Order: sequence, then C-alpha cells, then structure tokens
Amino acid sequence: MSGQLLAWRFRHSLWRTAASLAGGLTVTGRWPQTGGCILAANHSSHADTAVLLAALPPRAQPVFAAASDYWFDVPVRRFLITFLAGGLPVQRTDGGTYAALLAAAKPALAQGRSVVIYPEGTRTTDGSIREFRSGALHLARDCAVPVVPVALLGTRDVLPKHGRFSPHPMEVRFGEPVDPTATSATELRHAVVALRDEHPLRERRSRVWSAIARVVTSPYGLLLAFLWGYAEGLSWFIVAEMALILLAAAVPRRVMPWAAAVIAGSVLGVLTNAWLASRGVLLPAPLTTPRMAATAFHQLAAGPSAIMHQALSGIPVKVYARAAGQHHIDLWHLAGWTLLERGLRISMVGLAVWLLAKLLHPWLRRLYGIYLVVVAVLFTAALSAVLAAWS
Repeated sequence: MSGQLLAWRFRHSLWRTAASLAGGLTVTGRWPQTGGCILAANHSSHADTAVLLAALPPRAQPVFAAASDYWFDVPVRRFLITFLAGGLPVQRTDGGTYAALLAAAKPALAQGRSVVIYPEGTRTTDGSIREFRSGALHLARDCAVPVVPVALLGTRDVLPKHGRFSPHPMEVRFGEPVDPTATSATELRHAVVALRDEHPLRERRSRVWSAIARVVTSPYGLLLAFLWGYAEGLSWFIVAEMALILLAAAVPRRVMPWAAAVIAGSVLGVLTNAWLASRGVLLPAPLTTPRMAATAFHQLAAGPSAIMHQALSGIPVKVYARAAGQHHIDLWHLAGWTLLERGLRISMVGLAVWLLAKLLHPWLRRLYGIYLVVVAVLFTAALSAVLAAWS
C-alpha cells in the first residue's frame, strides 16, 4: 500500500503543477472521506480528470471510470489513463456497461479508494450540465458508499472538446456527501449545478502583481516611468528598460506608453548630465568602470552620432552623457542622436516585453513575485558579466 500511496502522491504533485501552469487551480470544500466513495462530477473537458487528480488528496487514491473503447484501444491513451490517471476500463456498448462498471469499481471501493464518475456520460460542448444517468447512484447503493457531488469550473476554457489548449483559471468545488438511497439522478445533478452556481469562478492573483498593476495603471504611472528614465540618464544604476521588465510587464497594454515615457525621461536625463559635465559637475556613476569611461570619451570625440554605440556596447548611457559634456557637444545635436538611439533601443525592448507579457499574462498574474526574483537574479548576473568584461 505504501508504494501505491507514493504513486498517488506523485500523480497529485504532477497534476497540481500542471494545473498551476495551465492557469491556476482553486479548491473549495473539504474532503472528509476516510473510506471509499463515488465522486459525481460534471464533464466538459479532458482537463477534468487532471484537475481532480490535482485537487484530491493522495490518500483518496482516486480512480476514474474510463470508456474502454476510447481510452484503452490505443497504446498512448492506455498509458496516459493507466499510469498518469489510474483509469478503470468500462465497456460502453453491448448492454454490459453497468456490470462492467460494478466489476471494476467494487474492488477499488472496498480498498477505500474514490471512484470518479461523470454521470453525463460524455463531455458537453456548450458548457451546460446535461442530465445525469443513474449509474453512479446505482453503483454507490450496490457498494454501500456515499456519493460526493463535485463541480468543475474553467476546465472547458482550458481544453474544450475538439478545441485547443488555452491557459485559464480553474476551480474544483466539493459538496457534502449524499445518501445514494435517498437521492435521485435529478437531485444529484441539481447538487452539482448548485455548487457550480454558488459564485463566479475565482481567479488567484498575486498580491505583488495586484500592487504593481495598480501603480502601472495609476495617474502617476507614466511619471514614474519618466523619472526612472531620467534618473538612469543621470546616475541611477538600473537601466531604463528594467522599468518595463519589472513593472510595466504586469499590464501588457501599458508597456508601450511606459516605453515612450522612459524614452522621454532618458533623453532629458542625458542632456541634463551632459550640461552639468560641460560645467565641471560630474555626477556619480555607480557600477561603471574607468575603461567604460575611456571608451565612451574616445568614441564621442567623433561627434554626437557616436552615442549610437551605446545601444550594444553594454556601457551605461550616463557614461556617454558625461563624455558628451566633457567634449562640449552641442546639446541640440546630442538630443537628436540620443532620441534616435534611446528610441530605437527602448522601443525594441518594449515590443519584446509587450509580446512576452501578453503571452505570459495568465501566469504573471499569479506568479509575479517569482517572476521578479528570476528577473532580479538574471539582471544581477548580466550586470556582473558586463562589469567583468569592461574591467
């Protein structure tokens, strides 16, 4: 039994991870069962089985009544339903459906396992819950076990019948066990419908994401983006594009407006820095090296167009700004070339961030804290590599 329980723990962890990646899973209602029972759930997607495996505790050791003429006639599907889900083969034709179901389920129920049955008989295509067949109740009566109504929400949006996968929040709602001897198929269906209709599908959102999204969309969001770019042009050691990667990515539609604000701030920061340097005021340039300063100074001796080297050199723009001031480059000419360089670079980064944020938005809303940690680690590693290269 310990080996079997370990297998169910593996399946539970596997599908819990998959559900999280597929849009997130919320489980409501408690699982009070200590013995065998029948779970009666609505059915609209192949994802239904996966989310139930993710929602049920391993000690429930759920097994699924699966049509043998579909799930067990092809080796790949047989492997999936047996190894990854624990399917019970049930013949759907020739009048032997219930007898086959009883023969397959009774030993599992006697061992204290939970048998999942979809009383609709097939997946719905329109999201409605169809009439329930009475097989689940007959099975519960014949095996003297209770029936637990279960409502599944969001799975059809993730993987509809004959449709494509699309990430979407999902929820599993467990109801109170019912006595199969005092419950009809219609009443069991009503119990599942009532669970589904208790409240709208809940979507888990990261508190970090919610806080950052409020900042990004606030009336002061663009001002923050402008100030970030301005500060980086003066002395701030975190590159301007990180405002888009760290903050604006939380709200994809705001990425490009933020990029425009960052560009404007960066250009003004460069001009301010150059103007101060031309008057002998050299602002601090943290996390830069003398070699960076020497290279930028040498390049800008050729004129303001040399700031275009900054886009790919790895040298912070504030270093070029200081060098431009030391060369006393005309600020109007510097402004034009800086706008071109900053505009091209930050716009390209903005487009990449917008595309990735749009694709990853379902996951970012739930995992933004983890995303920030990963970005911070990668930025630190990249910054260290750049400093090492220019030392």
